[in-house]
Amino acid sequence: MSDQALAGLNSDDRTIAEARRQMEICNACRYCEGYCSAFPALTRLRAFEDSDITQIANLCHNCRGCYYACQYTAPHEFDINLPQALADVRLESWERFVWPSGLAQLFHRHAWATTIATVLGFAVLFLVIRLLSTVGGEGFYAVLSHTAMVSIFLPAFLLPLISIVLGLQQYWAEVGGTRPTIKQVMGAFIQAANMKNLDGGHGEGCNFEHEDRYSDARRYAHQAVMYGFLLCFAATSVGTLLHYVFDMPAPYPLFSLPKLSGISGGLSLTAGCGWMLMLKSKSDKSLSSRQAYNAECAFIALLGFVGLSGLVLYWLGGTQSMPTLLAIHLGAVLAFFLLTPFTKMAHGFFRLAALVREEQQRDVG
Repeated sequence: MSDQALAGLNSDDRTIAEARRQMEICNACRYCEGYCSAFPALTRLRAFEDSDITQIANLCHNCRGCYYACQYTAPHEFDINLPQALADVRLESWERFVWPSGLAQLFHRHAWATTIATVLGFAVLFLVIRLLSTVGGEGFYAVLSHTAMVSIFLPAFLLPLISIVLGLQQYWAEVGGTRPTIKQVMGAFIQAANMKNLDGGHGEGCNFEHEDRYSDARRYAHQAVMYGFLLCFAATSVGTLLHYVFDMPAPYPLFSLPKLSGISGGLSLTAGCGWMLMLKSKSDKSLSSRQAYNAECAFIALLGFVGLSGLVLYWLGGTQSMPTLLAIHLGAVLAFFLLTPFTKMAHGFFRLAALVREEQQRDVG
């Protein structure tokens, strides 16, 4: 498509059209067909519908190996930059599918301000609740009652989950997904669990932060964040089970499952997020969505702060600063939950759906 024709399209259509142009060139070349899951999906097709481009974009892990292997990057007239083109499509798809979509666009435009204001606003709210109420209990429940915590955080957990489910339903319908088999779902989960596609398809790692040199650092950082988050979630889940089923309310001793899971998860989450921010600072920003860069950094910082503030709260939980630290930590957690559908956290759900759809398409083809 000519530059003049592209100029006549709206922003979303231009994003899709540019991705289609580059994918058609890649499909003719096929030098990178042994790379990540995006290329087998790409080379199965002769023409690219909008839904095909959305699916392939969500398969892409932005490992950038294809860019550094490509002979058609700038200054060649083809000007291939597939990692950026697919990153722009991913961002557009997340904003389009999530509900309400306007909040996603707002977050991507004002990510740092939104994140900081949300955390501080909720922290102040928790401090005000403490001043206006009289509670009794041990540990954190002496500051904010268990009933108040459940009343606040249960809706804050369910509403974003509903938003993501609605978005996934739209995505699944657009890419033509059918009812998956257990084998297909398990195949997708295994790929997600070991971050298979971050090895560049050849087992040597990706080119995210070292350009034409391979590295597994991004893969390990992602795994530290993912498993750290899952451990923290497990700590909360076990604590809930102990509270309601076994009548064993918090606080729990150090050598208990909630505490061991929470501390190890917090350490992994904090370290992983710090590592990811360092890698992003070293990466070539022209190979990802320029619009999403600040939003991605703000979200990673928020997620890392959730882990860090939890660790600090545990360390200083017996001091007079505990109520203030608890308010800050709960403010960060509440901000994380409510912002999740509009941040890069949503990419995990859409990428998993894309992997399931790829399993289906491989079975058919």
